Amino acid sequence: MYTSIDKLTQEAKPYNRLLVGSGDKGKETILPVLECHPPLALAPMVGLSHSALRLLILELGGVGLFFSEMLSVMRLPIENEIVSPFLCRTPEETPFFYQIYAGPNQDIIPAVERLHRLNAQGIDLNLGCPAPALRKQGAGSFMPVDSVRKTVATLRAATHLPISAKIRLGKTLDKKALLSFCKMLEDEGINLLTVHGRLQGEKFCRNPRWDWIGKVKQAVNIPVLANGGIFSVADAKKCLERSGADGLMLGRGAVCKPWLFAEIAKDVYNADSVPEINIPDIYFRFIELLQDRFLPERRLGRLKQFTHHYSSNFLFGHHLASGVQNCRNLDEAAETAMNFFNKIKE
Repeated sequence: MYTSIDKLTQEAKPYNRLLVGSGDKGKETILPVLECHPPLALAPMVGLSHSALRLLILELGGVGLFFSEMLSVMRLPIENEIVSPFLCRTPEETPFFYQIYAGPNQDIIPAVERLHRLNAQGIDLNLGCPAPALRKQGAGSFMPVDSVRKTVATLRAATHLPISAKIRLGKTLDKKALLSFCKMLEDEGINLLTVHGRLQGEKFCRNPRWDWIGKVKQAVNIPVLANGGIFSVADAKKCLERSGADGLMLGRGAVCKPWLFAEIAKDVYNADSVPEINIPDIYFRFIELLQDRFLPERRLGRLKQFTHHYSSNFLFGHHLASGVQNCRNLDEAAETAMNFFNKIKE
């Protein structure tokens, strides 16, 4: 499917799909458009948004767009996609955006060239992560505005792919600064914007400000994904109502309930019915996928991180999380989980 970026922004986008345009800023050319159906994306989460989780969610249904864990532009060119837990991916995991982060003086071109060879469908620029490790590099939410402008312009000139950016609301609630920043991103060639509805220093326990995502949506002409605080179908509907976003990005809610995509797709976007859910079976399927996708030394840590969130499905789930946390290998963790599931049946 092809159209111009100007035509894309003028047309009313269908409710049950997301159209993401690409191409060089300001050129009157025919540009490719990436179609995502339904408009539901898995967020880039460190240690969680890997191939095993993506395949699990694909099997359950309802996801329309994937993002990788955040990748350093300095390490990316030398990563081995065969063994790297950050790069390993199957053809089924598509459409797929690789998320990168960069400091103000880091060269992004080799990383972009590598992503072209990895058959990326898009490139996402991390401008919202508040982690201390990124503060040291002046990356993520700590990148100065002038550096952001330069980086986006360089990225736009270096790729034909759609470019997205993920941001927070800023350091403080400043509508003028937020909208100016978002319009600058659009002007420099960003095709898709994901807005996490919290400030830079706010913890996940703080309710997201979905109405502020709506302020961004009204100010730009590119698609906007709303992110933050979506743990149920009711949350999804409320977020869309308050933000007017073109779609949703699910993070921790999708780890707690990997079938949440299918539930939202059905109730909000009229997708197929939700598969029958057996919570213990899904957990053991995740273990199988870890074994299929990763080297032995890469499996247990990712299972522990997944279990921390997945255990919230049970009244006494903290026993499952702490039990698996203390395990020394994957077999021991599987046995611990089996004992827990048998106990709650009784």
